[in-house]
Amino acid sequence: FRGDALKRVTIALIPAFALIVAVLGAIFAGVATPTEAASVGAVGGILLTMIKRKFTWGMLRNVMEATTRITSLAFIILVGANCFGLVFRGLNGDHLIQDFLKSLPLGPYGVLAVVMFVIFLLGFFIDFFEICFIHVPILTPVLVTHFGFDPLWLGVVIGVNLQTSFLTPPFGFALFYLRGVAPPEIKTTDIYRGVVPFVALQLIGLTITIAFPQIVRALFFLFRG
Repeated sequence: FRGDALKRVTIALIPAFALIVAVLGAIFAGVATPTEAASVGAVGGILLTMIKRKFTWGMLRNVMEATTRITSLAFIILVGANCFGLVFRGLNGDHLIQDFLKSLPLGPYGVLAVVMFVIFLLGFFIDFFEICFIHVPILTPVLVTHFGFDPLWLGVVIGVNLQTSFLTPPFGFALFYLRGVAPPEIKTTDIYRGVVPFVALQLIGLTITIAFPQIVRALFFLFRG
């Protein structure tokens, strides 16, 4: 790198890195909940745009409108998921799913692999909210009640699994987000090739999380104090 280019990159990264540290640090230190830490990030983002003299009231209005749409969508999905769950359970659909998983001659980790594979495939086509509000409550209770998996550990495994799915070509949501902000000269195939090492790291992390569940519990109690 040339000296001036490195200086510009450093100056651009320091404020963003400080904002990340402030948000995650507030959560890990137990000072704020994730929702409260998100407000810290929002205020910090506004301050950064003011410092860079890029803040406009029109931009703030557009951001608030977009946030309102996303939040409303999440609540609509939550209401719909609750209605679906009531009907599904009223028709004993959850018992059918659980009986099917119990009948598989695969053992606890074999059934876990089946459920994780289904969630991984769902991550290609369905948004995070729908998966967490609709599919996870149907697929995972049997893993806790019948096979005895730790719900805390299981939640982390599902989260890492979904993140891996969102990064995996050709349908990963994160790849389409990156395609939307990438310069025109960067091809979609370049994005697919570039993300392969990160997918490999995610798979390694997922394997470690499954093989050593005590790591998840240790980190939880460490940050919980």
